[in-house]
Amino acid sequence: MNKQDVFEIELSYIKDKDIKKSLAIMIDKIPDYFFKIPASSTGKYHPNYATGDGGLVRHTKAAVRMAHELFGIYKFSEHVKDLIIMALVLHDSVKKGEDETKYTLFDHPLVAAEFIKKYQDELPMSKEDINFVCECIKSHMGRFNTSDYSDIILPIPKTPEQKFVHMCDYLASRKVIDIHFDENNNIIEV
Repeated sequence: MNKQDVFEIELSYIKDKDIKKSLAIMIDKIPDYFFKIPASSTGKYHPNYATGDGGLVRHTKAAVRMAHELFGIYKFSEHVKDLIIMALVLHDSVKKGEDETKYTLFDHPLVAAEFIKKYQDELPMSKEDINFVCECIKSHMGRFNTSDYSDIILPIPKTPEQKFVHMCDYLASRKVIDIHFDENNNIIEV
């Protein structure tokens, strides 16, 4: 499987060549399990389309599509839009860690940010832009930033861009929003 092909549509949304190349590099580094697991093991926190084999990929694509649709209302610069797309593609990239733990890591937003920073010297984008993406990822859980099973308190989104990333992830996890996918996990218009 060519991992970049899975996100061909999402990569096509990005205009800046350095951000696009950086995202492509990071997509290749996403652990293989990401492309197979559901977004939620119980199905409790995600809609039906995000369950089963490839559910996490579909959830990720739904979050990116939410952003793409909402960019018409939210007036971010093209550069910031590209960074937001990158953050959304990578927000759950290591949901079970780099080596696939049994369960979702509560601190997966922090782990994902560290995952990106681990490879930052291979990415042609600026350190400032990498930090921007990482901060959006770290705070993507929004108000769901504590857990009974962890002492970690995740950051709350503060900037408009961080709040937007959280909102897109949140909308992609709502059971009342139904998105249809084809056999290649690409969104189809109904």
